[in-house]
Amino acid sequence: MATKYAFIAEWLDPGTGYLWKYQLFFYAETNEVEMTDIKNNRMFLKRIRYEGVTLPQLYLGNTIMVYSRQLKITEYGDDFTCGRLEAKSERTLAMIKPDAIQHLGKIVHAVQKAGFTIGALRMCQLSAAEARAFYHEHAGRPYFDKLVAFISSGRVLAMELVAPGAVARWRALLGPTDSNQARAEAPNSIRAHFGTDKSFNAAHGSDAAHTAAAELDFFFGAGRASVGRCALCRGTTLAILKPSTLRDGVAGLALDVIMDRFAVTAATLLSLNHITAGELMEVYKGVLAPGELSAMLEEVTSGPCLALEVADKSGAPSSDVVGRFRELVGPVDPDVGRILRPKCLRAMFGTDKVRNGVHCTDLPEDGELEVTYVFSVLAK
Repeated sequence: MATKYAFIAEWLDPGTGYLWKYQLFFYAETNEVEMTDIKNNRMFLKRIRYEGVTLPQLYLGNTIMVYSRQLKITEYGDDFTCGRLEAKSERTLAMIKPDAIQHLGKIVHAVQKAGFTIGALRMCQLSAAEARAFYHEHAGRPYFDKLVAFISSGRVLAMELVAPGAVARWRALLGPTDSNQARAEAPNSIRAHFGTDKSFNAAHGSDAAHTAAAELDFFFGAGRASVGRCALCRGTTLAILKPSTLRDGVAGLALDVIMDRFAVTAATLLSLNHITAGELMEVYKGVLAPGELSAMLEEVTSGPCLALEVADKSGAPSSDVVGRFRELVGPVDPDVGRILRPKCLRAMFGTDKVRNGVHCTDLPEDGELEVTYVFSVLAK
């Protein structure tokens, strides 16, 4: 008999604005889902195998897609599920510091290889006041002003990492605070590879569960979307690493290729619905067959996407960045890309026309429009 997990999930109907609540059941060994409409006390979805949902995705606060409905997991549905899964869903904050932001692709790849789920992600440029607020517990110590100046000197990447024992596991992956000590004692750690010394040590990790909760709230809590907002929204282009790149664990590798040729000036983890995805992919109407476009919308809404603002390598606005980045992305069909441009992103990380790895802005005049839409409208 398959192990049955129960959750309470919410779906906001984009057409009516009505919030539906469901009891969601997941059968682990058979990968089946079942849903009951709570208000009307009736079956909504009979038990059926559904490959788009896996057990690691089912933690409080996460959003999953089940047959075009974006469901937010809000509660455990019974004591058994809570007891079995709560300890497996510990969260911690990981922050890539300004001295290692150019290595964020490699660090994200290391995070995924280590088995963490990335529950949330934001690139930020903290002001001095925001940096002081984040490190307020260190106020008054001799190194405080230097720490604030360093953290506010460039962009950082904040991530919510989810895993059993996430706090301890991330600190172990980080290695000792002093990067030189890390190279001696933990040569495969993040700080050994990307840190310089005790101050410029590549990344931060929460030291306990209660500090993780506070630090995650600083970056991802309600009303915190304006903290460190850093998108340029001009002279840049949009890239969206589709859900398949995150599920397949290759998002960091794709980021590494991108950052070898361009700068990433903003990033966020984003769940698209059919309306928002349709607006971004309007350009494909008439280019793809209706069935292909429908399948592409299903794929891009099947889980979280990693949205990026891509700029010239210098990080400054550029009038031709849309076209140059589109060249790196390659043809819509990865099979064509593998023949004509084997080093393009879709050739390396795409499977077919639907699961082609990356969406990008196609028309030069749409660069500012799409970046503004994602980072000023959707990423709230």
